[in-house]
Amino acid sequence: MPELPEVETVMRGLAAVLTGSVIERAELRRADLRWPFPAGLATRLTGARVLGFRRRAKYMLMRLDGGDSLLIHLGMSGRMVARARNSDAPSRLAPQGGASDARGHNAPPELHEHMVLETADWRVGFVDPRRFGALDLVPTAAEDAHRFLAGLGPEPLEDSFTPAVLSAALAGKRTPIKAALLDQRIVAGLGNIYVSEALFRAGISPRRLAGTIPGARATRLVPAIKAVLEDSIAAGGSSLRDYVRSDGELGFFQDHFDVYDRQDKPCATCPGVPPCQGILRVVQSGRASFYCPRRQK
Repeated sequence: MPELPEVETVMRGLAAVLTGSVIERAELRRADLRWPFPAGLATRLTGARVLGFRRRAKYMLMRLDGGDSLLIHLGMSGRMVARARNSDAPSRLAPQGGASDARGHNAPPELHEHMVLETADWRVGFVDPRRFGALDLVPTAAEDAHRFLAGLGPEPLEDSFTPAVLSAALAGKRTPIKAALLDQRIVAGLGNIYVSEALFRAGISPRRLAGTIPGARATRLVPAIKAVLEDSIAAGGSSLRDYVRSDGELGFFQDHFDVYDRQDKPCATCPGVPPCQGILRVVQSGRASFYCPRRQK
């Protein structure tokens, strides 16, 4: 499933080509994905002007001039595909760099494309082979009350996410810190990849009880979380399995993983140093965790 950096990267790509434009045509090619679409969704989108975008956790919100926001969740395999409708379309896609239109404006529609939005210059499709994604409409003024967003924890990249905030959320918890950070009520948007990477940077074992983190460890962990997310966004996210950016290009943060999916490989900070055993893989609550037991305590 795309995590916060991947969703942020896709959202920025969509914002670059849709903000300020009118949706001339909206088409839905099925009645649902993981849940049914709201009644008349295509009609309500057609003719609307896109005012801007917001990301909340792993959700994108496309704000419209009629007072609604289109909520988009990519699910397990969803992706947004943007391509120019004509060769004169402004080349604004992919603020991180890369082709503005990887497929060309004459390319055929993607397989498993369930929603299409067309403006004067751009065609954006929502492609989701496994259909675990979601689309919904929510009043812009009540976005945070939506059933998917209500109860989410703080955004890790905002200034309000501090060691004190994390310490308070973890106080007394007897679950492993890895599981606690995957709880979206503790902090929003983190997934398996970036929790593993942040714990490595902070020197904290994924097996350590969450209740032991408040204080000095939280002071190390919060900036590590922020740094690994910012580094991944700068790299366009991590391209594993289905994820690509909205311009069709791959992210490349996976080339910089310190521990994730690196079982038995040397630890970058203590290669060959006894008693370093390299990167270990353990399963916690059905999810794989990767860490260096020498560095992470």
